[in-house]
Amino acid sequence: DPVPPLQVIRPEPCCVCGSRIRFGKTAIKCCQCQLLLHTKCREQCPSLCTPRPHHHAWPREGVLADFAPSVPPLVPALVVQCVTEVETRGLTETGLYRVPGAEQLVREWKRKLLRAGGVLPALSSVTDIHVVCGVLKDFLRGLKEPLVTFSLHPAFLRAAGEQGVPVREGEGTASPLTLLPGAATDIPDDAASDTALRHVVSKLPPANRDTLAFLMLHLLRVSHSPDCKMDVLNLSRVFGPTLVGHSSANPTPLAIMEDTPRQCKVVARLLSLPPSFWRGFVEREQENLVPM
Repeated sequence: DPVPPLQVIRPEPCCVCGSRIRFGKTAIKCCQCQLLLHTKCREQCPSLCTPRPHHHAWPREGVLADFAPSVPPLVPALVVQCVTEVETRGLTETGLYRVPGAEQLVREWKRKLLRAGGVLPALSSVTDIHVVCGVLKDFLRGLKEPLVTFSLHPAFLRAAGEQGVPVREGEGTASPLTLLPGAATDIPDDAASDTALRHVVSKLPPANRDTLAFLMLHLLRVSHSPDCKMDVLNLSRVFGPTLVGHSSANPTPLAIMEDTPRQCKVVARLLSLPPSFWRGFVEREQENLVPM
């Protein structure tokens, strides 16, 4: 829904081709999503911008379930579409998820996708695949609660083998560690860690669990691509803070410092679980898991 061409005063990147629109040049800006582009790029602009009748945009922020579909697997369409685009043309890209995309393009495309709700514009028009990666990371990072929920955060740390993590008040016998023979607070070995991780993953809210499974399968495919040069350790460093986060919305500086290596360790341990475990959550209704 473009307005008449306007004149650019401050140079900004075109949201279609990524090239800078220079001072004094004419450009087009969408009335709905504020997407800015060269006049010559208008034909390549995503067409599904204006929300369709009887369709509501997603909220600007919320927990994951606020963005999930009503039928399983409960993976938000934004996540499915970003992952599909990355796997279609990004698995030969060096530094996938580590190399940042243009910050303004990431913000604009994230805003555009959230406005569109479940009816998403095509991401094939985003020239730089790192922008698509950035949108996915920014969406996950912007949730009110990470995929690893605040209440289960300590249990994930302990299940990943972190020692000395206190049991939260009220966690009691619900802790997955208490299901392991002889385990009080610490996990004794890798096999016990796997058992505890499987259990605590199953305790996540359904949307968090399904989305985590979908992302783990995706990140495993990325780690197996020699061109990406993003092994499990690198991916864990990138996604640890995003997926695991902290045990509260407002962590102390000390908690932030202590949690950083723990977050990476949790993601690395999750990625060590066999793909068949993760597929069990998302392949039961695989036909529903397609980009909109």
